[in-house]
Amino acid sequence: MESFLKKFFPEVYTRMKKDINISNYCKYDSQLLTSFTSSLYVAGLVATFFASWVTRALGRKPSILAGGAAFLAGAALGGAAFNVYMLILGRVLLGVGVGFANQAVPLYLSEMAPPKYRGAINNGFQFSIGIGALSANIINFGTEKIKAGWGWRISLAMAAVPASILTLGAFFLPETPNSLIQRSSDHHKAKQMLQRVRGTNDVQAELDDLVKASSISKTIEHPFKKILERKYRPQLVMAVAIPFFQQVTGINVIAFYAPILFRTIGLGESASLLSAVMTGIVGTGSTFISMLIVDKLGRRALFIIGGIQMFISQIMVGGIMAAQLGDQGGIGKGYAYLVLILIEVYVAGFAWSWGPLGWLVPSEIFPMEIRSAGQSITVAVSFIFTFVIAQTFLAMLCHFKAGIFFFFGVWVVVMTAFVYFLLPETKNMPIEQMDRVWREHWFWKGIVGEVSQECKIEAT
Repeated sequence: MESFLKKFFPEVYTRMKKDINISNYCKYDSQLLTSFTSSLYVAGLVATFFASWVTRALGRKPSILAGGAAFLAGAALGGAAFNVYMLILGRVLLGVGVGFANQAVPLYLSEMAPPKYRGAINNGFQFSIGIGALSANIINFGTEKIKAGWGWRISLAMAAVPASILTLGAFFLPETPNSLIQRSSDHHKAKQMLQRVRGTNDVQAELDDLVKASSISKTIEHPFKKILERKYRPQLVMAVAIPFFQQVTGINVIAFYAPILFRTIGLGESASLLSAVMTGIVGTGSTFISMLIVDKLGRRALFIIGGIQMFISQIMVGGIMAAQLGDQGGIGKGYAYLVLILIEVYVAGFAWSWGPLGWLVPSEIFPMEIRSAGQSITVAVSFIFTFVIAQTFLAMLCHFKAGIFFFFGVWVVVMTAFVYFLLPETKNMPIEQMDRVWREHWFWKGIVGEVSQECKIEAT
C-alpha cells in the first residue's frame, strides 16, 4: 500500500512516484524493504531449533501453543507500529511463531492421520496456509480503500485472529500416540488415543510398531548427530533437497511480491492487490484438489506434473516480459493480463505439487528416533533459502529483469528430474515401516541396503 510505503519506506515511495528515469525492474529495490520481509524467516530459522527440543521433550502440543503465543505478540506489535524498528520486531515475533508451527503441525498431522489418508490430511496444512494468504490478500484489497491511509494497521493486526484460533484450539488438542509413547513408559494412554483416532480397538500391531520405534529413539542422545549416519542418508538428502527446491521454484516471488510484480507490468495499486487475491484463490483451490488426489495418484506423479506446468508458464512469462516490457513505460493491457493468467497457471502447478508435498513428504519419511531432528532440518533449510530469496529478489529483479523467470525455470527442470530419479513413492505406507521404500529403490538400496545387511551380520 502506498500509505504503508510512505510511512516506513519513504525512499521506495519517492522512487516509485517521482523518479521517471529509473527502470521498471528497479523501483522497489530496497534492502530495508526486503529486511522487513525476510526478518520473519531469520527468526523462524533460529526458533525451529528450540522448537525441535520442545517437540521432542515436551510434546507436539506445547510447540503449537508456543507458536500461537508468538503469533499473537507479533500481530499486536505490527498493528501498533509507529516506526520501522517496531514493525520489524513484530515481524520477528511472527517468525518465531512460524518456526514453532512449522516444526510441530506437520508432525502432528502425519502422526495422527491413518496411512491411507495421511497425504490428504497433511496437505490440509498447506491448504490452510493458502486460505490464510487468500484472506490476507482480501483484507489488503479492502483496507487499501480506507482514505485516511491507516488500513495497513488493520492488515497487520488481523493476524491476531488466526493466532487466537491456533492458541485456544491447541488447548483442546490431544497429544499424538507417538509423542505419548516417546515421553512415557505407560503405553495404556497411548493405546487409548490410538483406538480413538483410528476408530477401532484393533490397534495392537500399530502400537507395537510405535513402541519398537520409541525404544530405538530413546537410545539416541544426539539425534542431529545420528541423522548423519549412512542408513539415514536418503532421509537427510530429502530433508535438505525438498525444502531447497521448494524455495527455488520462485513461488516466493509471487507470495511476497505479487502486488509489486503486478505493478511492474503496469497494473495500478488496486488492480495489483485484486490480482494478488485472484492468485490466492487459484492457489487455495489447487491445493484442495491436491488433497483429493494425492493418496490416489501418489506424490511422485503430482511433483512431476506440477514441475512441467511451472516450467512452461515461467518460460512464457519471461519471454513476454523480455519482449514487451522495457525499462520505462509499461506493456499493453492485453499482454499484462496474459502475464497474469500465466502466473495463475504457475501458482496452480505449485499449489498441487511442491507447495503441499514439500511439507508432506519430509514429515512422513523420518523414523521416530530422528523425526524431530529431521523436521527441524527441513524447516531450517526452508527458512534459510526463503530468507535468501526474500532478501535478494528485488535486487535480482533489478539486475536480471525478465531473466529472473528463466533463472527459476532452470531450477524447476533440475528439481523435477531429482524427483523422477531419486524420490520413491510413499503413499499408503505406514510411517513406522517407511524404511522399506528406501531399501527397494533402485538407487538408495545400494546405500541403505548395505547398511541393513551389515546390521544383520552384526546381530548374528
